[in-house]
Amino acid sequence: MVMNFEGIYCFDTASVRFAFYPEGPSGPRVLAQISEETLRDEFGVREMGEHLLHACREHFHVIELAAVARYRAAPTGAITLTIRDFGLHA
Repeated sequence: MVMNFEGIYCFDTASVRFAFYPEGPSGPRVLAQISEETLRDEFGVREMGEHLLHACREHFHVIELAAVARYRAAPTGAITLTIRDFGLHA
């Protein structure tokens, strides 16, 4: 179930930090991030800042699935998605 995208670009960590709800809207809100490098390599983003945020929003249906998989594998760990979390580079 894809929720509304909640995210911010974090210049200091070169990533987009976002929230997702692995159990649906009434479940816990979980924070994760996806690296700038991953957004470039997996989703073809070439610009910085708001462009990375837009790409994350546009591809959230795929990004959210990867985040949920990581959450289910380690529910208490920090979630930082990298190219290894996506099919082409797994």
